[in-house]
Amino acid sequence: MKRLLCILNTMNMGGAETFLMKIYRVLDRSRYQMDFCINMAEKCDYEDEILLMGGRVFRIPSKSKDSKAFKRQLSAIVKNNGYTNVLRITSNAAGFWDLKIAKKAGALHTAARSSNASDGSVFQTAAHLLGRLLWTRYVDVKIAPSDKAACYTFGKRACRRGEVVRVNNGLDLSVYRFDGEARQRVRSRLGVSPSAVLVGHVGRFNTQKNHRFLVSAFVALHREQPDAKLCLVGEGVLQAEIEAAVRQEGLTDSVVFAGLQKDIPAWLSAFDVLALPSLYEGMPNVIIEAQACGCPCILSDTVTREADLCGKTVYLPIADAAVWGRQIAQTAKQGRVTADMRAYDIHRSAQMFCRCCYGEKGDSD
Repeated sequence: MKRLLCILNTMNMGGAETFLMKIYRVLDRSRYQMDFCINMAEKCDYEDEILLMGGRVFRIPSKSKDSKAFKRQLSAIVKNNGYTNVLRITSNAAGFWDLKIAKKAGALHTAARSSNASDGSVFQTAAHLLGRLLWTRYVDVKIAPSDKAACYTFGKRACRRGEVVRVNNGLDLSVYRFDGEARQRVRSRLGVSPSAVLVGHVGRFNTQKNHRFLVSAFVALHREQPDAKLCLVGEGVLQAEIEAAVRQEGLTDSVVFAGLQKDIPAWLSAFDVLALPSLYEGMPNVIIEAQACGCPCILSDTVTREADLCGKTVYLPIADAAVWGRQIAQTAKQGRVTADMRAYDIHRSAQMFCRCCYGEKGDSD
């Protein structure tokens, strides 16, 4: 059996973590296993499932807290457990340093997978450019979910040379599909009438996801359609701030903070529109998931056009919230969408993942 050590900050329900879990669930685990090295001290959302499938979870300090302890403990994990295959999930090339540590500790095959198309700050961008200069040579295989994410993390030259492998954010297409019964169940639970517009968003409450702008767009929609509702699925550090903004707008009864949800296809089936005004994205999982469930999407124009699988996705600048409100109303009238999802079948993605990360063709269940 080959074991892959995956290095990332946490294994909560974020985009990169969810991508790994979707891959992990369909691997032939008699041949391939996945272990995780994280910085989060608290128990993670996916931890029980990882352990149940035979994976391991290692905890070490973050580099920002104690870089010497990080280096020492990561090196010991790689060396003592005989890991020859190591994957680093990161948008920032400063994370490539982790693969240098792994190589020095005995890893023979390393991969880095881009998780975003920006880092959102001047300091992080400077660290990223320095990391790309110093440590790219320790990355044997470069992986990205989109061209935009590939160019940001690995550079335009690497993209032009064909050095970056595309591994799509695959889905179990038997699970991610429209479910009429689930739609009725969720909407009934939320008190949304069949004729009312339900706007959805799935993602962490952080600066990148731009919830404050989404609330402003919903204010514009609500003025014209008072029975409309906004449903925000997820948690995060800015949730209290967004809750306060909703109260200030007098929309407490019209905005639902749904928290973390496991049955995402049911919620996507219930939504009439998914709105994602993100400041930046690599290739958002939820947009692929939404289209598989027939939910039309409105995205900020910072998101890659590769996310439009149905040909009807709307891209708008993050400028005028009223424009977003009008577009949400218009898109909701158009009904469900259909998309060719074959390239995003999770089994295809898992096979490519195994080629990149285990160094051979992999089988999925």
